[in-house]
Amino acid sequence: MFNRDRWKEILEVLTSNWFRTVLTAFGVFWGILILIILLAAGKGLENGIKSDFGDIATNTMFMWTRRTTKAHMGLPKDREFNFKTSDRELLESRFPELRFISPRNQLGGFRGGSNVIRGIKTGAYNIYGDYPEIIRQDPMGITAGRFLNQNDIREKRKIAVIGEGVVSDLYEAGEDVLGTYIKIQGVNFMVVGTYKKKSNDGDGEEGQKQIFVPFTTFSQAFNRADNVGWMAITAQDGTSITSLKDRIVSTLKEKHKVHPDDQRAIGYFDLYEQYNRVESLFGAMRFIAYFVGILVLLSGIIGVSNIMLIVVKERTKEIGIRRALGEQPWSIKLQILMESIFLTIISGMAGIAMGALFIYGVNTLLDANGPVDMFMNPSVSLGVVMGALAILTASGLLAGFIPAQSAIRVKPIDALRTE
Repeated sequence: MFNRDRWKEILEVLTSNWFRTVLTAFGVFWGILILIILLAAGKGLENGIKSDFGDIATNTMFMWTRRTTKAHMGLPKDREFNFKTSDRELLESRFPELRFISPRNQLGGFRGGSNVIRGIKTGAYNIYGDYPEIIRQDPMGITAGRFLNQNDIREKRKIAVIGEGVVSDLYEAGEDVLGTYIKIQGVNFMVVGTYKKKSNDGDGEEGQKQIFVPFTTFSQAFNRADNVGWMAITAQDGTSITSLKDRIVSTLKEKHKVHPDDQRAIGYFDLYEQYNRVESLFGAMRFIAYFVGILVLLSGIIGVSNIMLIVVKERTKEIGIRRALGEQPWSIKLQILMESIFLTIISGMAGIAMGALFIYGVNTLLDANGPVDMFMNPSVSLGVVMGALAILTASGLLAGFIPAQSAIRVKPIDALRTE
């Protein structure tokens, strides 16, 4: 392995016909480059789509009520009904597997009429009546002050947490926000905190223009009584919300006297199920990337093996002389294997380097021009690179094995007769 003469001989063999060597190496170079680019592109797409989920707890479902489509227990079809605040206690008692149950009410809208006033400035925003747990289900960064707490819920405090977009609309630059008042549909609320949400589309304008107030305060101030607009329900780690979904829906149907077969009365969105579909999609994409990349790499390896067979054929007389002078078959076999491995690894490492430069260039362009929808931060893990090197080493051995076996089967006397 550390024999200088052996390495000198390897270099002489590979450079004696450099054009053939380059063409042979290109097959391996191209195979590993394609593999890295496919994996990086898949990862970039995966990062982009998963960023649309934000930091929201993925083991979550959202539920709301709609009109019934079947008569039940003396009640007519096409009936409207609402979730109640008591539904939270019911679900907590029936389903210990649930981690968070957050009833929510909402009014206004980002594109609706103005519903918030401060001084002479007005704005249209989504106003949410929430429980403190919502920040664990839909995380946000508190930039000043605090978020809602249980005392706010219990004492029905008229306080609000506003987004950075609301601050920029209603306040002057550098103005102190905490302790000031805003008027939401004629009701004064004191600002106790500000937040900023992460988003794939820059600052995420809509996500920063929301206002959160205590659920109980919202219900009292805006005459919602004990009605609930919709609920965010998150399961404990280790239990999928999908496995509980049907039982939760059935429990709420039973309480609100909805026909068990009424599929439309309660609407829901299972985020965990959607997230798993995305995970399955990208698992399939990774498989395709590996499959295509390895096939391309295999074609390069076959090319190396073929060229090594030609090299052995050209060196038949040399091998005969070395055998006649007493060189062991293993030494000749090792020489052929080392030549094959060296050629494969060098060309493969060149492909890895080129792939890294390509990924760096794409990321530089993305940083310079801003994020692209559904595509961000393409990358390949170190584990993939190490795995590629292991594949290259094994491929080099495989590519050289048949030529090496062919070399040691040459009888010295027959080799010396060749011209």
